[in-house]
Amino acid sequence: MVGILATHEAMALAEEKGLDLVEVATNSKPPVCRIMDYGKFKYEQSKRAKKAKQKQHVTHLKEVKLRPKIEKHDYQFKLRNAIRFLEGRDKVKVTVIFRGRELAHIDLGRKILDGFVADLTDVANVEVPPKMEGRNMSLVLSPKPVKVEKQPKAADGEKKADPAGREVTADERE
Repeated sequence: MVGILATHEAMALAEEKGLDLVEVATNSKPPVCRIMDYGKFKYEQSKRAKKAKQKQHVTHLKEVKLRPKIEKHDYQFKLRNAIRFLEGRDKVKVTVIFRGRELAHIDLGRKILDGFVADLTDVANVEVPPKMEGRNMSLVLSPKPVKVEKQPKAADGEKKADPAGREVTADERE
């Protein structure tokens, strides 16, 4: 904190230290400036942005296609794929495709979709209910939110296992 300085004095001070004079708040009276290594600042800022981008997850919409006359093994295979997609935090669109005379038995497709939802109740929520779109009946499932369990702190004298697996009291940990 240097205080209020004239522009040419601040520039001279920054040059003397081998750093840059960077304007931080332009709208304030007088404008606020900072003496820093601007190249290093931009580099650290880009590193932080890159790290934040790595942690975020982009949700994709994966599709599982079924037929009204699907066999049990094929159904189980498609169900396992849907579970894998949901565990990967992606949304799943389940589609029953009707061809020819199958269109007369829309109730069979509805049964398959209802069974699919029933089998996935523990890992998914129905985001878009089943609806007909031309010759296809589809619904969208989204993964259930992940619950993060917090471990309670051990009270004084209470035993708790350390990472090595042996029991340690709260007094010994400190």
